[in-house]
Amino acid sequence: MAKKVFWGVALASIVIMLSACGGSKDKLYLYNWTYYIPDDVIEDFEKEFKVDVIVDAYSSNEEMYSKLVAGGSGYDLVVPSGDYVSIMIDESLLEPIDLAMVPNLRNVDPSAIARIGFDPGNKYSVPFMMGAAGVSVNTTRASGYEHSWDIFSKPEFKGRMTMLDDMREVLGAALKYLGYSVNDVDPAHLEEARLVVESWKPNLVKFDAEAFAKGFAGGEFWVVQGYAENVYLEYDEARWGEIDFFFPREGVPMYLDSFCILKGAKNADTAYDFINYMLRPDIAARVSDYLMLPSPNVPARALMTEKPNYSFADLAAGEFKEDLGQEGLALYNEIWRRIRVGN
Repeated sequence: MAKKVFWGVALASIVIMLSACGGSKDKLYLYNWTYYIPDDVIEDFEKEFKVDVIVDAYSSNEEMYSKLVAGGSGYDLVVPSGDYVSIMIDESLLEPIDLAMVPNLRNVDPSAIARIGFDPGNKYSVPFMMGAAGVSVNTTRASGYEHSWDIFSKPEFKGRMTMLDDMREVLGAALKYLGYSVNDVDPAHLEEARLVVESWKPNLVKFDAEAFAKGFAGGEFWVVQGYAENVYLEYDEARWGEIDFFFPREGVPMYLDSFCILKGAKNADTAYDFINYMLRPDIAARVSDYLMLPSPNVPARALMTEKPNYSFADLAAGEFKEDLGQEGLALYNEIWRRIRVGN
């Protein structure tokens, strides 16, 4: 027993000495969208701030939220879309933001901040990126279509199309196709939207929010609903001219993704350092170049070297997804359940 105590004390002393000599680093546990931040940006942050960033990824807001409420813990920072920021605020899942710790928020376009209805005053969130999912078509395989959500009704593309495994994106597409708001909670309108999606469903290989871009790049899928950044990152750059990416004329659900610090985060100070770092113009430009998306960061726009796949002007018919409220969300969940698994 004496030997065990001695070695335990000795080991503890070694750990303390290593820590004092810089043998251990602060950590940041980031739960983020797949593909969203390039590895070299993460690595440069780690070097500059002498921390380790541990990244876990999700492919939809529902996946992220379900994991957190089911007990997934240990994360410091998460990047939900606006509607889920509202939900997470209401459920006390987020820490209030000390805006004094994020001076680079001044770089974000005031017109983008003015559109934030889910967290006025940025009390719990810091805007990062905004945009929308659209439709990508492999023009070497598919032709004779219009820039409309109606493309998913085309029997000639049956077995070669996917839509996102994302309730708000798919129902939002159907609602816009019918001329309704992506935030509509009228049961009759949602039943119409369900029937539209049910009419598209036989033509789909699957609902897929994870591998649609790889399948598209590999030629398995010809038409996919999804994010341009995912599609272009997977596709051979020499063949980008084969891709027709568009926002359907009826309109699209839009997103504004924001950094949020989770309640009880153990590394909140490092989370603030990361948020402020990501809003630096040079870093924001690198992220937008990587994603080939327009930047909400005003000074970053002059530093970008890649042409975005679309502009904010292309989203004129877009509409931000908002919190549906408990009753509305329950209605959507039931409609989505019926679509996914049947009545």
